[in-house]
Amino acid sequence: MANKITPSRRQFIKIGGATMAAIPLMILADKAAAATNAGMRTAMKYQDTPNAGKACADCMQFIPGKTAAGPGGCKLFPGDTEISPKGYCVAWTAKPK
Repeated sequence: MANKITPSRRQFIKIGGATMAAIPLMILADKAAAATNAGMRTAMKYQDTPNAGKACADCMQFIPGKTAAGPGGCKLFPGDTEISPKGYCVAWTAKPK
């Protein structure tokens, strides 16, 4: 009877260990995917460099990050928290003065 219990116990430990190892990886992958909105970036032709003096930091759609030089967000790119203040896209609109 001990032989019948041991293989299922080993199998349970293997599957449980693999599951416990996979959970942090899935969480990290979810956060990494949520940080950028690749579809909107492509559609709006986003780039990490300014274009003709137009930068995200001067756009009314830009949401500043924790620091002035750090990445922020954009009202047009839902879920994207990696917008560079020096970036640019075709939806750039000057902030009102």
